[in-house]
Amino acid sequence: MPRDTFRAVEGDTAALFVRIPVAQARALDRLAFESRRAKQAVVSELLSRYFSEAPAEERRRVTIETQDDGGLVVGHHAFRAFEADVLTLEEVAELLAVEPALIEQLAEDGELPGRRIGQAWRFARSAVLGWLAGTSVIEPTPSDR
Repeated sequence: MPRDTFRAVEGDTAALFVRIPVAQARALDRLAFESRRAKQAVVSELLSRYFSEAPAEERRRVTIETQDDGGLVVGHHAFRAFEADVLTLEEVAELLAVEPALIEQLAEDGELPGRRIGQAWRFARSAVLGWLAGTSVIEPTPSDR
């Protein structure tokens, strides 16, 4: 059957042939063995977690590492890093791959949208990205008028 006409029906299965690094294949074998599940079930579960409709913060990746003593370490990691809505000056500098002093100067000059809270600068991620894309307009605040 041509690939573009294949339609899976719930309960149907399809063969999957992939090459992965030997260490990962061994780890998959051990995970399946130690969890007393078929590799098919392990791989299906991992794929369903990745492709689920769950919010990004609920999607998890299972990582498996082999210790020197032969034991396994199983951990969880989010597929997507947490992206805070509010950024510090240093985080904006990292996001834009520039020095923090430049970000501070742009903010003080009113070119980059941000707010000083006490002695610290805070920036809305969406405003910074909008500024970078050239789609944001910095409106003066009541205190600036």
